Amino acid sequence: MSYLIIDTHSHLNFSAFKNDAEKVIERCLSENFWIINIGSQFETSKRAVELAEKYEKGVYAAVGMHPIHVETGVFKPKLDPEEETADRAKEKIFNAEKYKKLALSGSRRVVAIGETGLDYYYRPKTKTRQEVFKQAQKEVFLKHLELAKELNLPVIFHCRMAHQDLITTLQHYNNTAFKGVIHCFTGSLEEAKKYLDLGFYIGFNGIIFKLDLNEVVKEIPIEKILVETDCPYLTPPEAGIERNEPIFVRYIIKKIAELKNTTFEKVAQKTTENAKNLFGI
Repeated sequence: MSYLIIDTHSHLNFSAFKNDAEKVIERCLSENFWIINIGSQFETSKRAVELAEKYEKGVYAAVGMHPIHVETGVFKPKLDPEEETADRAKEKIFNAEKYKKLALSGSRRVVAIGETGLDYYYRPKTKTRQEVFKQAQKEVFLKHLELAKELNLPVIFHCRMAHQDLITTLQHYNNTAFKGVIHCFTGSLEEAKKYLDLGFYIGFNGIIFKLDLNEVVKEIPIEKILVETDCPYLTPPEAGIERNEPIFVRYIIKKIAELKNTTFEKVAQKTTENAKNLFGI
């Protein structure tokens, strides 16, 4: 393959790849696929940085705390066996200074803050507890935005069943504008347009094979689209195996090209250009 493809959201830093992450990376690089590994809490952020620093180019990292790991005091989500969880219990609060030091230690390879945002999929049952739960997530989210602003880095946003709250929070964020991508977009076309109005990119992955996002994909300008896998999750059906890998981002590109009635090459080249512009790589 003569042109470059970038998986803008990967988790080779998770335990699902503990035995072969480097082999997967080498296979990707040999076929001209680049990778951005995304942190979900401190240990996976650290692992993402460590992986990135092993390579001269083609492997990058983002550091942050996923909203499901925010200590709310009212709800404890289930642990994910695919993710590194050994040290999660120790991380009771989001220590911005700790993440800042990690980002600066790998500044040559750290290209974003995240993933961060809001996730209301698993939540307490009572309204009072839900409000405490949501407020705790928002407070940690805003700390990520401040860190991104301080380090002049884009933000990788996670949002599940919380688009209206995320949009409202971003619209009222009273500091200078920053760049970012709405990872694994699952919202409506109207919500997507609001994110575009705020200047963000929209990230598509294997979720487009599970949810009906055809209209959204068709309507979002190619200049504002990033492609990703979210591996080891959301494996495209054509991959033929259970565990997702960065190289399978080709199936996301193929689907987008079909929906937009254009070529694979055009989508690949434009989304790579978009990724380079956003992340400075």
